[in-house]
Amino acid sequence: MSEQLSHIDKDGNARMVDVGFKPETERTALAKGEVRMLWTTLDLIRRGAVKKGDVLTIAQIAGTMAAKRTAELIPLCHTIPLDKIQVEIELDEALPGVKISATVKTHAKTGVEMEALTAVSLAALTIYDMAKGVEKTMVIQNIRLVEKHGGLSGDVYNA
Repeated sequence: MSEQLSHIDKDGNARMVDVGFKPETERTALAKGEVRMLWTTLDLIRRGAVKKGDVLTIAQIAGTMAAKRTAELIPLCHTIPLDKIQVEIELDEALPGVKISATVKTHAKTGVEMEALTAVSLAALTIYDMAKGVEKTMVIQNIRLVEKHGGLSGDVYNA
């Protein structure tokens, strides 16, 4: 790992990292997160009975859209072409709540970790928004990078 932050120059100013010298390679990232909620809220989502509509489908679309707009949301993030965005959402009785995962893939000079994390974050926020009418105590939790592949820093696994 580097001993310094890449988005800070020698004078301490914020800067966008120069990736011009890096080779274009295939890069992938997997992020995950959860929305913990009451059993009654989970049951409404499962039955499709939330008044705002199909919570899981809308959250999946929101996650996909968010990944595509990451560079507009995170100030020093590069705009990169995305080859694949896959947002998966599953109900989890043990939580109770919803588990979200996002896999993002590109062939570019920089990675897609932020796109995967943004997808999970916005999917979780959308679930909260759509179900907040029945429960305002839901908890968005454990959003994290699970793995990344490609690039100069190599593979990362964070189960």
